[in-house]
Amino acid sequence: MVAETSSDAISVVLVDDHALFREGLREILECDGGIRIVGEAGDSETAVAVVARTRPDVVLLDVEIPGDEVTETVANIRRLSPDSRIIILSMYDGSQLLIRLLSAGIRGYLLKSVHRHELIAAVHSVHEDASRVVLAVSRHSLARVESPSAGTLSQKELEVLQLAAQALSNVQIARRLGLAEATVKRHLRNIFVKLNAVSRIDAVNKALAMSLISPPSRSEVD
Repeated sequence: MVAETSSDAISVVLVDDHALFREGLREILECDGGIRIVGEAGDSETAVAVVARTRPDVVLLDVEIPGDEVTETVANIRRLSPDSRIIILSMYDGSQLLIRLLSAGIRGYLLKSVHRHELIAAVHSVHEDASRVVLAVSRHSLARVESPSAGTLSQKELEVLQLAAQALSNVQIARRLGLAEATVKRHLRNIFVKLNAVSRIDAVNKALAMSLISPPSRSEVD
C-alpha cells in the first residue's frame, strides 16, 4: 500500500538500467509518505537531463549504467544540481571505487543487499544533514576508507594499468611514461598486491569493474 505523500516530501530521482529494479525501488520508497519519486532514468545521459530538469533532493544512482563512467556522471549531476544529494546503489563492495566516489562528492554508498528500512533511512538522513555521509558496505571497505593509503593505487600506478589495458608490453609502457622497465614491473607488482590480482589481465579486469581506469578504445588496442 502506498502511503499518502506530504507536500514537503523529499524528491528523489531513480537511476538504474534495470526497469524492474527501479520499479521495486519506487514501490519501497513510495510506501514512505515523506518521499516522492520525481523522475527515473536508465543511462547516464538521461539521468543528467532528468536531474537538471527536476532538481531533486536526492539521486539514487547505480554504479553500472550505460553511458559515462560513474564519477563523470556524479560530477555532471553536481554541476547542474549542486543541492542534490547523491546516494550510490551498487552490487560492488570495493574500497577503491568507494574512495573515488566519496572524493567526487557522493553522500551515500549502499550495497543493493540493504534492507528497505536502511534505504529509506539513508534518504532521510542525507536530506536532513547536508554534511552527513551514509555507508552500508563491508568492514573491509570501511577500513580502507578510513586508512586509504594501504590499498589506493597511486597516479603512476593508474597510468601503468591504463596502458596495460591497451595490451602494451612492459617495454612499451616504460617508453610511453619515460620510466625504466624495472620501475614498470615494480608498479605492476604493487598493483597486483593492492587489487589482489594474479595477472595483468586480472588486474585490468578488476580495475575496469571498479571504474579505476577507462576501457581502451578500439584504436588503442589495434
